[in-house]
Amino acid sequence: MVENPVYGGAYAYGRTAVATGYGVHGAGAKIRRKARAEWLVLKPDVHEGYVNWERFEAIRTMVSSNVPTSRHHGAPKHGEALLAGLIRCRRCGRKLTLRYSGMKHHIPRYSCSRGWMDNGEPRCIAFGGLRVDDAIEGALLGVVGPGAVAAATAAAAQATHQRDQVREALGRDLEAARYAADRAFRQYDTADPANRLVAAELETRWNRSLARVVEVESKIAAHDATTAPTAIDPTMLSVLASDLKSIWSGPTIDARLKKRIVRTLIHEVVADIDDEASEIVLVVHWAGGAHSEMRLPKRRRGQRNSTSGDIIAAIRQLVLIASDDLIAGLLNRNGLKTGNGNRWTRERVTTTRSYHRIPVFRRAEDSVEPWLNLSDAARLIKVASKTLRLAAEAGQIDAVHPLPDGPWIFARAALTTDAATSITERARQNPRYPAGSHPDQQSLFSSTT
Repeated sequence: MVENPVYGGAYAYGRTAVATGYGVHGAGAKIRRKARAEWLVLKPDVHEGYVNWERFEAIRTMVSSNVPTSRHHGAPKHGEALLAGLIRCRRCGRKLTLRYSGMKHHIPRYSCSRGWMDNGEPRCIAFGGLRVDDAIEGALLGVVGPGAVAAATAAAAQATHQRDQVREALGRDLEAARYAADRAFRQYDTADPANRLVAAELETRWNRSLARVVEVESKIAAHDATTAPTAIDPTMLSVLASDLKSIWSGPTIDARLKKRIVRTLIHEVVADIDDEASEIVLVVHWAGGAHSEMRLPKRRRGQRNSTSGDIIAAIRQLVLIASDDLIAGLLNRNGLKTGNGNRWTRERVTTTRSYHRIPVFRRAEDSVEPWLNLSDAARLIKVASKTLRLAAEAGQIDAVHPLPDGPWIFARAALTTDAATSITERARQNPRYPAGSHPDQQSLFSSTT
C-alpha cells in the first residue's frame, strides 16, 4: 500500500502489462509490472492522499533501499556480521553471500555466489568472517576514536546554543505580546463607552492580546520545565573515547546499531584472496571518498580463538623448570587467558603443550638440573638472590624472564662463566650483601625477586 501512488495522492494508469508466459501447461498470459518511466499516466496531487507526495517519494526510496540488491545494502538484520550487504567480490563484482555456522550459528562466513548459483562451478572466493569483521571494527574505531571527544563536545555546545536561541526567541515573543496587550488596553480605555460597537471591538482585541500573552508564557514555562542538557565533562569524554572498544563490544549494544554505524562510515568493501601470500585483501571505500587497503592472513578453521603466540613462547620456556601445574598458576597470576578466554588449568596447559609439541618438564636423574630458577642459581654461585636478579636485569649474565610476574630462568652452563664469577667476586667485596646471606627461597612463586 505504501508504494501505491494513491497513498501519496496521485493518479496512475498503465502500471502493468500482459506478457506471454510459458509453464507446465504451455503458453499463457502473465501480468508484469512496468517501470515508472513506462507508465501511461502519473499525475501527483490529484486528490487528497494519506501523506503528501514528497513524503510518499521518501517512503518509496526507503523501502527500495531496504531491499538487498546489487545496488542497495539492504536493511540491517539481527546477525552479528558487520559487512552483510557491504562486501563485494573483486573478481566478478558480485556481492558476497553470508552464512552462519558453528554450534550456536554465530560464526559468519563470506563467499561469492558466482558458480554455485549459476552453473555449479566453484566459487570465486570464500573466507571466514570473524577475522575480517575484527579488522574492520578496529579500523572503524580508529577513525571514530580521535574525533569522539571533539564531536561530543561540539554536539553538547550546539544543543545548549539551540536551547538558548529558543529561549531568547520566546522572550522576544512575550515582550511583543505584552506590548500589543498594553496598546490594546490603552485603545479600549480611551474609547467612548457610548459607542458600543467600537468599545466591543476594542475589548475583543484586548482579550485576544491577553490570550496571546498567556499562550507565550505557557510556552516559556514548558520550555523551562524541560530537562536542560547535562554538562559533559571533557575528562570523562576522554576516558570514554579511549575505551571505545569496550563500549562497542558491550552486551547491551544491538548488532543493528553497529551495522548502521558501519554503513554510515563505509560505502563498500571489495574483497579478494591473494593465493600466493595466503592473505585476504580488503579495499575499504569510506563514505568520504577515501580508500584504504588491508591485508589479513587467511587462517585455518578455529585459528581465531587460538592461544596467543607470546603465551606459547612463555610455556616453552617455563617447562624448563616448572611442571604443568605450576605453569598454570604462573599464567593465572599474570592475568593471562586461553584463546577462549578461560583460566588456565593443568589440563589446559597439558593440551596446549601437546598441540605445539612442547616437551614436558622432567627432573634430571642425576639431580643436576640443566636449568635453575633464581633461588637455586643464587645458591649455586653463593650470592644473594637480589644480587643475581639485578645482574640479570642489567644484562651482566644470561637469563630468561618469560613473564613479568614470574621466575627467572638460568642455564647451569651460564653460571660457570667468567660473568658469573665476576658477580660472585663483587658480592663478596660488598659488606652489605655478604656471601650466603640471601634468604632460602624454595618456592617457585617467591623466586621472582
